[in-house]
Amino acid sequence: MVHKNFRFPWPAMGISVLILISGFAISNQASAALTTFETAYFSGSGVCAFCHSRLSDKDGNDVSNDAHWRSTMMANAARDPLWQAKMSAEVALVPDGTSPDGLDLPQVIQEKCSRCHMGMARYQQLADGDTKYDIYVLDNGFLDPNHTLHEAAMDGVSCTLCHQIMPDNLAMDSSFTGQYLINTTTARPDRMIFGPYTNPLRNPMQRNSGFRPKPHNPDRQLADSAHCGSCHTLYTPSLAADGTYLKEFPEQTTYLEWEHSGFKQTCQDCHLPDAVGQIVISNRPRNLSGRSPFGQHHYVGGNSFMVNLLKTHAADLGVTADAPHLEATISRTLVQLQENTATLTAEAAWLENVLTVMVNVTNLAGHKFPSGLPSRRAWLHVTVSDTNGANLFESGAPLAGGMIAGNDADVYPLPLDSYEPHYNVITSQDQVQIYEPIMLDYKSELEDGEVTYTLLRAYEYAKDNRLLPAGFDKNSAPEDIGVYGTAAGDDDFIGGSDQIVYEISGVSDAGPLTVTVELLFQTLSYPFVKDLENAGSAMPLPLVERFMEIYTPADNVPEVVDTAQININ
Repeated sequence: MVHKNFRFPWPAMGISVLILISGFAISNQASAALTTFETAYFSGSGVCAFCHSRLSDKDGNDVSNDAHWRSTMMANAARDPLWQAKMSAEVALVPDGTSPDGLDLPQVIQEKCSRCHMGMARYQQLADGDTKYDIYVLDNGFLDPNHTLHEAAMDGVSCTLCHQIMPDNLAMDSSFTGQYLINTTTARPDRMIFGPYTNPLRNPMQRNSGFRPKPHNPDRQLADSAHCGSCHTLYTPSLAADGTYLKEFPEQTTYLEWEHSGFKQTCQDCHLPDAVGQIVISNRPRNLSGRSPFGQHHYVGGNSFMVNLLKTHAADLGVTADAPHLEATISRTLVQLQENTATLTAEAAWLENVLTVMVNVTNLAGHKFPSGLPSRRAWLHVTVSDTNGANLFESGAPLAGGMIAGNDADVYPLPLDSYEPHYNVITSQDQVQIYEPIMLDYKSELEDGEVTYTLLRAYEYAKDNRLLPAGFDKNSAPEDIGVYGTAAGDDDFIGGSDQIVYEISGVSDAGPLTVTVELLFQTLSYPFVKDLENAGSAMPLPLVERFMEIYTPADNVPEVVDTAQININ
C-alpha cells in the first residue's frame, strides 16, 4: 500500500505570513505546518484544518479546532517524550518472557501502546494486511522517519481517528485498551465520518477531504463518555520477575471511575467545553449558518508540566504548535485545576493546648483525582506560622527535584516497601497526606510484593486513596477501581470528599497564628521519574536519556489546586 503525502501550497513553516483562503486574509504563525498525509483510511490534521480553522464565537474569540487541539497532549500523544521514554524503558526491562499465546512481549507492548498514541498508523497497517504482531513503535517502527506511516503515527490522536470511531462496541470491555472500531470497508470519497449535527453539508467535505459526514446517530458516540473510555481504560500485562505473564493490570481506569460515580456530566462536557453562541464550523463555503453546541477542542486536564516541556523543546520534539498556542493550553489547564478540580475548607480549634485543624477536601471532577497514569499525585501542604511568618509546623513541603518532605517514598535509593500511608489524623511534621496510587509487584502466593514504578511489573495496588468522585461507593466499587490501603477503612474518605484532622502540639504559646492549607498536584512523582532514570542508567536507552536531559532542568514545582487559610488569636 502506497501512502500519499502532500502539502497545500502555502509558505514554508516557521514564517509568519498572510494566506488568502476564500477571499479572507488569515495569519499563520504556527511553528510548523500540520501534516497533510493521506492513507486509504486516514488524513492528516492539516487536511481538516484547511476548512475548520479561522472560526470564532459570538465575542470574536478564536475557537478553531486546530488552534486549540494542536497544543494539547492529545495532538502530541506520539511526540510525548515521557511516553516514548517510558515505553522504551519498559520494553528494555522485559525479560525473555512471553504473552499467554507465546508471543514476543516487547512487541506486544509496542502494539498496545500504539493503539492510543499512534492510532491512525496502527489501524492503517492492520488494514493493509499486516497483523498486530507486525506492529512496532521503536527501532524500525513508527518512530522511524523512514517508516511509510511515520507521519500518520506522529499526528497523534487526530481528527480522522476520533471522528471515525464506530459506536458498535463502545462501553463494552471489548473496546477498552484502545480496541475501538473503525470501518475499513469503504473507500474515498464515501468514507463515513461522524459529527454531532443533523443535516450536515456533505458535498464540500467529500470534495475536499474524501470523507462523507454522517448525521448524528441515536448513539451520539462523539458526545458519549464511552468514546473516550476506549483509550482512557487501559489494562497492561503484569509480569513476574522472570517475564512470566500473570494477568492484566488496571493501569488507568478514568472511564470506569466516572461510570461508577454519580457525576452527571460527560467527559466532553468538561474537556471539550461548548463555545458561546452559534459557531460557523467551517471557513468554506462562505454562506454557512452557525451551529450549536460546538465543543471546543481544549482537551485539558491537569498536565501543564508536560505541555510546558513541549513548549520549551518544541523544535526538537517536532511540535507543530507555536508558543502562544501552548501557553493558551497551559492557561486552560491551570483554570481547570484551580476552578473545576477540587476545593478545600478548614476549621481550627484549641483542644487542651493542642491546635486541632480539620481539613475537608472536595473532589469536583467526575473521576478520581488524580486519575490516569500512576505517576500523578496530589497532597496537602499544611503550615502553622507565627506573626513573623516563621513556620512552627509544616507537613508536606514541596522540595527541589519534585520531592515531598516527609514522604517515605521520596528517598534515594528508592525504598523497596516504603510509602506514605493514608492518614485520618496527622500529629507530626513527617506525616503527609498524599492522594496517590502505589503499585506492588508479584513475588509469590506466600510472599508479599514490593513497591514498583515499572508498569509491566505492577500486580496490585498497595495504596489507592485518590480522591473519589461524588457518588462513588467505595464499598461496591469493582476491584479494578477500588480503594486500597488504610483509606478503605476510613469512614471520612467517601465519594466526593475526604476529611483529615491535624493535631499540632507545642504552638499554644506562640501568639496569633496563621494556618495555611494547600492542595498541591504533581504530574510526575519523584520516585516514578527516578525509576525511569535508573532504567536508563542500567543500559543505553536514548529516549530515556533525552527525557532526563529535558526533565532535569525543568521546574517540577507542583501546581496549587486550592488554598484555605485561618487566622487564630
